[in-house]
Amino acid sequence: MGKLIFISSGKGGVGKSIFAANLGATLGERGLRVALVDMNIGLRNLDIYMGLENKVVFDVTDVLNGVVPLEKALVRDKRFQATWLLATTQRKEKFQYEEEQIKDLYSELRSKFDYVIIDGPAGVNNELRLASVSADLAVIVTTPEYVSLRDADMIDQTIRARGISRRVYIVNKVNKSFMRVGVLPTVEQITNIMKIPLLGVVQHDDAIHFAANAGYPIVLQKGNYIERNFGKIADRIIGL
Repeated sequence: MGKLIFISSGKGGVGKSIFAANLGATLGERGLRVALVDMNIGLRNLDIYMGLENKVVFDVTDVLNGVVPLEKALVRDKRFQATWLLATTQRKEKFQYEEEQIKDLYSELRSKFDYVIIDGPAGVNNELRLASVSADLAVIVTTPEYVSLRDADMIDQTIRARGISRRVYIVNKVNKSFMRVGVLPTVEQITNIMKIPLLGVVQHDDAIHFAANAGYPIVLQKGNYIERNFGKIADRIIGL
């Protein structure tokens, strides 16, 4: 059975979905079978970041409603050996399901893939409860800002209460020069706020966002520090 990784954030705009896309691409480039599942209900964007928006015909609600089998809704990313996307609905009011239905969907995905990466919603809400069900590992994405860190800590508390014992976090959009002059909290200060292990740090780089908006994960560009950094993060994920 594959491992289910739930990715969340306390607030929007921290780069959660772009991180999910690049993590999925990094694992996919290693020949692992990867399913990227967009569970940010009503705010679908993972398909755009992966450059697959024009190939999405069915979404997760079509699978849950029995309109199509899972295989029909999965969109193959042909840049990788075995990486697939399952899009979500853009109509939040359509998503009226129980935890057991989501759990069954996740179980089917686990049986087919080495890693199932769930791009969850931002904030504490009912969608978080549904999207995080039966996760093996939660990755909380935050930025080095006190508001973002407070929200990330609240997400951590919520996910812990859901029974997910394995939780780590990523500090995204890090500007080291701002940290050095005291404008932003340092990594040491951040680790004192967050009570869970630090998985990695991703520096702020406009190239990451330019690539995402163009529909490809930045890790497809070989030989740069971003690709190497995501490789180390993927190694830690595999080792957990």
